[in-house]
Amino acid sequence: MSAARPLILVTCFEPFGGSHVNPTMEIVRLLGSMPCGRGSRAYATLPVVGGTEPASAWARVAPIIEASMPDAVIALGESAKADAITFERIAVNLRDSRIADNAGVLVVDEPVLERGPDAVFTSLPVRELSRACVEAGVPATLSLSAGSFLCNEVMYRLLADGRVPYAGFVHVPQLPEQSYQRGGPMMEARIAAAGLHAALEHLAAMIQIENRSRRS
Repeated sequence: MSAARPLILVTCFEPFGGSHVNPTMEIVRLLGSMPCGRGSRAYATLPVVGGTEPASAWARVAPIIEASMPDAVIALGESAKADAITFERIAVNLRDSRIADNAGVLVVDEPVLERGPDAVFTSLPVRELSRACVEAGVPATLSLSAGSFLCNEVMYRLLADGRVPYAGFVHVPQLPEQSYQRGGPMMEARIAAAGLHAALEHLAAMIQIENRSRRS
């Protein structure tokens, strides 16, 4: 049986950078237990590995997109600096890592795609999604750029690929246990999941309205 439309794919990352947890994995687990008021969702955990080799994040998500052709993809990533659900607006054609990925590779000043555009803008309605989070009682904000590590790379590849009508990246704060260990802002996974659930429901409703308008 095919998934109900609109289908939204939500991705998370495995732990990295010496942490044994990643808030995005816990958020996705919680989202999976929340009912979808409209359409359906799929979830995938990505390795923290750049490039296009078989073990990379893009090699993991690209076949899922090919097989299911989701109406939207929202990729989640952790930010030790974020104090709110942070919707990214721009991805740049740059791989420049502060730390090595989980394959031990540290990349400096390389493009994500040779001869690709310098930057690409999210196709998500980020202001509306941010507002949906806030209306659900969860702090949310907009950010100019997704940085230059794997979060940016995944966002850039999603948008440059162009097969998904709505795609973008969202950074979430670290978990309390991570903050206690290394400092910085934090947010409980259940709170972040509540905000993102509201944003996903808003996006699904918007896509449904657009699809009905096209058919009429």
